Amino acid sequence: MKEKIKTYIEGLDEQMTGGIPKGHVVLLSGMPGTMKSSIAYNILFNNARERGIKGLYISLEQGRDSLLDQMFGLGMDHNEVEEGVNVVDMGYLRMHMPHSGESQDWMKIFRMYVENLKASMKYEILIVDSLPVLEMLSAMESRRTDLFELFGWLKEMEITTFIIAEAATDINIVHEEDFLADGIIKLIKERMGTDVQRQIMVDKMRGVKHSTGLYTLMHDGENFRITKVIGD
Repeated sequence: MKEKIKTYIEGLDEQMTGGIPKGHVVLLSGMPGTMKSSIAYNILFNNARERGIKGLYISLEQGRDSLLDQMFGLGMDHNEVEEGVNVVDMGYLRMHMPHSGESQDWMKIFRMYVENLKASMKYEILIVDSLPVLEMLSAMESRRTDLFELFGWLKEMEITTFIIAEAATDINIVHEEDFLADGIIKLIKERMGTDVQRQIMVDKMRGVKHSTGLYTLMHDGENFRITKVIGD
């Protein structure tokens, strides 16, 4: 049986018989405001702090300081794990590097960072934030072919990867990445009267017996947890 990577969302790992198989490429899919980045960093933070598993977070849009301030507000102080979690701000690099005129270079730069940092820091978990921005920067000529190559390369890296993706507004729309990913965790905002409730579900996870139920996602100031969906 493959070793598992925990999400450290109380109640969710139990729905996947212990967590996500090592080496999987998993989509964290949701609309803006569904806490995709927070969930991703939570996985890195707690695996580094609790199990000594190193991780790399590549942010293609949000600034490093902004991201870490946001996580600090959720009870995750990066200073606790700075030896085990590296946050690379590629948005900063984009603004300060000379423009070569070749948009495809950004995919090469992304791959270079992923490969070089794996060799130097031996990380086991990678966060890519986000797929839409990576696509935009690399100006993919053939989306299906380019995504196939990207996902294949990530699997060859033998790391567990979480890719932040944008959810379709129509539930009947299926993207190429949905087929290529080993797992899909969906994050949803549902209006309940005058309030908005965040929800989470494991839509797909290869090689794992898992619940496909929808759960309420909660944060108590320090930790994430799930409960049964709260009705109106």
